[in-house]
Amino acid sequence: MSQQTHDYVIVGAGSAGAVLAARLTEDPGTSVLLLEAGGEAVADEITIPAAFATLFKTKWDWHYNTTEQKQLNARRAYWPRMKALGGCSSMNAMIYIRGNRLDYNTWRDEHGATSWGYDDVLPYFIRAEANTRLGAPFHGQNGPLHVEDRRYTHPLSNAWVESAVANGFKPTDDFNGAEQEGAGLYQVTCRNGRRWSVAKAYLEPVSDRPNLTVRTGALATRVVVENGRAVGVAYQYGAAEEVAYADAEVILSGGTINSPQLLMLSGIGPAAHLRDVGVDVVVDLPGVGQNLHDHPAAPLVWHTKDTSDLAELNTLLNFGKAKAAGRGPLVSNVGEAGGFFRSRDGLAAPDLQVHVAPSGFWDNGLHEPTTRKVTVAPTLISVASRGQLRLRSLDPRWHPEIDPAYYDDAADLDAMVAGVQRLLETVSSGPIARYIDQPFMPGSVTPSEGDIAEHLRQNTQTLYHPVGTCAMGQGEQAVVDPELRVRGLEGLRVVDASVMPVVPRGNTNAPTIMIGEKAADLIRGTHGGAS
Repeated sequence: MSQQTHDYVIVGAGSAGAVLAARLTEDPGTSVLLLEAGGEAVADEITIPAAFATLFKTKWDWHYNTTEQKQLNARRAYWPRMKALGGCSSMNAMIYIRGNRLDYNTWRDEHGATSWGYDDVLPYFIRAEANTRLGAPFHGQNGPLHVEDRRYTHPLSNAWVESAVANGFKPTDDFNGAEQEGAGLYQVTCRNGRRWSVAKAYLEPVSDRPNLTVRTGALATRVVVENGRAVGVAYQYGAAEEVAYADAEVILSGGTINSPQLLMLSGIGPAAHLRDVGVDVVVDLPGVGQNLHDHPAAPLVWHTKDTSDLAELNTLLNFGKAKAAGRGPLVSNVGEAGGFFRSRDGLAAPDLQVHVAPSGFWDNGLHEPTTRKVTVAPTLISVASRGQLRLRSLDPRWHPEIDPAYYDDAADLDAMVAGVQRLLETVSSGPIARYIDQPFMPGSVTPSEGDIAEHLRQNTQTLYHPVGTCAMGQGEQAVVDPELRVRGLEGLRVVDASVMPVVPRGNTNAPTIMIGEKAADLIRGTHGGAS
């Protein structure tokens, strides 16, 4: 067993961990070891935006599945998560959404996450961003994370936006500005038509820093705790177990699944559960693995006429064009258009988001469409249901038990039914209607509420946004405090989407990057920049 010592050991090179590693090593006197279970993100399909779903169920994927979901006709939901540098920013659909002002004020006001209100976090979104079109006061143009208008938009996406506006949606060209609600085209985390992950944005530019060590193929197995302090991380590297020691702090950035799993494997979590699975209790933290929730989404798909779709444009010629020049239809991120709206009057903020794809996209895109289609997918972004994550084995290679409890709170299903009804209206008239041939799923032109509910139970999938299993706050269920320090231990923080007490209204990659940016300042403030 070999040993190394650094100021900081960070577990996970994803959307928060990569940011932290880059920011902390801006001080040449601070040394960081960044451990990543996966490898370098080198596949062509990572770079080409439209190819993201081809990474699912490959060597790049952790291959997670949920438990049988009672409200989804006992189906298990597949959860793709990227296993490589960049984490899920190397596998996602690249949509740049920050969430709603209300989300962050709720973290602060209802969960005790002091200094995490909207006005507190906005400067970190701005610091991270290099937006090619939008500027002050809501956007940055000098950060490492490139955000751009997509270089390709299919006519179906524009037609849907026009039809949604005709149906009462507000038109918008910025979902991250003063007002989130409305319909429009999404901006993406791409640079010149190619995916711009945190590996590209934050790690590659600093790869020559002597004070940053990145070790891939390193599966963390436990946090090493001595006398009430986290002092290092044990990890599997090849056939050997090695230990990396941290003089300042250990930081877990493995994400909503891996971070609570590693805490529990280390004896940090709900005492009764840890004893049940044979783990010695180091700190009884009942909130670890609790509060799991995700954005459920469901496809509405139609056969189209008098137009093309992305599936038929997926040719070797277009693949080469996207790879060589960042041009052509395969620089589409698939979910090109969308919007935010409310399932009913009286809500303080939108509770539904929609993703529009100019092709058939259902069951995580694992089915190759054989006919031309368009997909309009409602997504619940204000989620009442809460599940949990639990250990199934003391072996860190075993997947934990993942139960997001989709639709366990009936209000979630009710909101989605209302969302489907509203979105059916957006394709029944306006410019997109001329391209609609017949429904594919659900199969009826005018489905009843019962038909819609059954469609949702049978076809709901993840939108890839699980959060909450190491929630931040000040109550008994809080795992980390507002400084992201794990309660009951010294020298240990969690910095990733698992600390979100409530999932933001929208895609979670930008908020996770923001957490990494803010955490860097919190840590530097604690340690004065260098340990």
